[in-house]
Amino acid sequence: MAFALAGAMARRSRRSPGDRCPIDRTMQLIGTRSAVLLLREAYFDTSRFDDFVRRTGLTEAVVAARLRDLVDAGLLERQPYQEPGQRTRHAYVLTLSGRDLMPAVIALGQWGAKHLPGTRPRVLEHLDCGKRVRVVAECDAHHRVGVDEVVVS
Repeated sequence: MAFALAGAMARRSRRSPGDRCPIDRTMQLIGTRSAVLLLREAYFDTSRFDDFVRRTGLTEAVVAARLRDLVDAGLLERQPYQEPGQRTRHAYVLTLSGRDLMPAVIALGQWGAKHLPGTRPRVLEHLDCGKRVRVVAECDAHHRVGVDEVVVS
């Protein structure tokens, strides 16, 4: 019995604790400042390389590398476009997977606006009704849930 338990523990220790944790895996995928800033800009309709560079303040090399990572991860896709008389270039457009990540990025901004002095929050409004958009934790019955009311199962 002790041998079997030791073997199971040894097998478990070969894996990273994050192998099955969705938070860890997501952070491995997008956990850089530059990736989150590029996603933020994609949510605000930025799609062209030069605009990503200008709006984020990141270097061209960083933007190129991170856009490639986000495309490889399936969060953005490249779509060719061509201005008259110019060579073909690529726009970067959110995929469904990238769009599904939007609440997490909004939540980061919401937290920063509340807890980090000197930030300038953007006001996000619902197109249909004009009311502010915010991210909240709620259960499937639409009850707001506080951190002390959550259990992991």
